[in-house]
Amino acid sequence: MRVLLEREDIDANMPDDRGLTPLSLATANGHEGLVKLLLGREDVKPNMPDNGGRTPFSWGAMYGHDGIVKLLLGQGDVSPDMPDNGGRTPLSWAAMYGHGGVLKLLLGREDVNPDMLDNGGQTPLSWAAAWGRGGVVNLLLEREDVNPDRPDNDGQAPLSWAAASGHDGVLKLLLGRGDVSPDMPDNGGQTPLSWAAAWGHDRVVNLLLEREDVNPDMPDNGGRTPLSWAAVFGYDEVVKLLLGREDATQTCLTKRV
Repeated sequence: MRVLLEREDIDANMPDDRGLTPLSLATANGHEGLVKLLLGREDVKPNMPDNGGRTPFSWGAMYGHDGIVKLLLGQGDVSPDMPDNGGRTPLSWAAMYGHGGVLKLLLGREDVNPDMLDNGGQTPLSWAAAWGRGGVVNLLLEREDVNPDRPDNDGQAPLSWAAASGHDGVLKLLLGRGDVSPDMPDNGGQTPLSWAAAWGHDRVVNLLLEREDVNPDMPDNGGRTPLSWAAVFGYDEVVKLLLGREDATQTCLTKRV
């Protein structure tokens, strides 16, 4: 790299077909020495987005390269909260992949919004919940500027994503909050319990059934209850759990008649 960078016919900032510059590639692959070398040049643009709108900083955050993230944050012309073409910020990517170290660095900055919506209306908390990143969820829930119950464009809140994905640990964290609705339906009328039942997540179903503020027999917009979803896909354990609730069983029997 040093030999190549000494040549006058080498463009240190030239992107490939995907718009990735040498700095983006070095950042994404965790080559801290190369990143330092490139950042020392005046002709390298440290905030240049690729075809997907991702900057070198976004790549570093996505892959959890703490040292490189610190280096880039030391550059005055790097935007730590710049969204890509999908509206995903570096914090959003770090949250999704569970990089707590990067997340702490970003949460310590005033120029980073920890609750920014992407194009689908999902927040960093929503992504972390969907992917089961309990440590990240815990960090974000400590923030007063993070709404733990914000629905996305389809009406799914973080709790709904955690339930649909079967992440019972994350579900417990969210249910421990007084400002999270455990029975909020999305745009299709499905509640967290309905999603958990439809995917056969019996541990999540059990946790939700322990709550008095969860209706075990709520139909969605198509008229299907959690029991109906579990039955159609043959999830025996979930069906047993739901049949153990009198308020679910009676309605089911009434509908059959």
